Amino acid sequence: MARVLVIVPFPMDADNLEKRKAQLSAVKLGPDIEFDFKPVRIAPVNYVSQQDSVLADVGMLEAGLQAEADGYDAVCIDTVSDSGMAQLRSVLNIPVIGAGRHAMLTALMLGDRFSILAMWDRWRHLYAKTLAELGLGAKCASVRSAGLQPNNQSLLAGKEDEFFPALYEAAMRCVEEDGADVIILGSTTMHEAHAYLAERLPVPIINPGPLTYRLAETAIRLKLSHSRITFPSPVTPATVRLAAMGDAAARV
Repeated sequence: MARVLVIVPFPMDADNLEKRKAQLSAVKLGPDIEFDFKPVRIAPVNYVSQQDSVLADVGMLEAGLQAEADGYDAVCIDTVSDSGMAQLRSVLNIPVIGAGRHAMLTALMLGDRFSILAMWDRWRHLYAKTLAELGLGAKCASVRSAGLQPNNQSLLAGKEDEFFPALYEAAMRCVEEDGADVIILGSTTMHEAHAYLAERLPVPIINPGPLTYRLAETAIRLKLSHSRITFPSPVTPATVRLAAMGDAAARV
């Protein structure tokens, strides 16, 4: 049985964690693979500044540092920011799959130009960073926000009647005004809107979280992982110090 660790980017209770686990229902996976969802202990309130990005990287790194030692075969990063992905690749030999960059690269398998459909404008810097790292600026038709403030705990529950049509309207503008032929959901917190949008949009729409599960399964079966040339191992892993930071955060 292959095991995959999904790192959830915020501390949360069991009920809210179930809303994250619900992403598994969007993709059919083999019977010989299981997924465990683990919230981080260190995290910002939201991902809206450079300070937040540092905290997010540290939190994801601390949460996944022992994944290989704990018997996992791959790690999925449950945020389109890809926080901690590069850092975890430097200390783990198992595949580490980030939702953001892999959604963008998959979009180019389906069309020529993609748009990123965001909840709100304050996430733009996350997409700009990944687009720059991948050199895909020319392939991004637009980043459009529906002007909706997200809740990273309860997600879209109770707001479907308001949020789903607003997201659809913004997505159609991506297609009709910006020339996108593929849409990417701009956050895994938006996954509950995917089925609604997929039924109504004239172009494919990528649900980044479930995509990472499929890619993790594929990487495991093909025995593929990241390059040590690109992601060199640290001379001295900070395992003990990071664990102490996690312990301190959990006490706050």
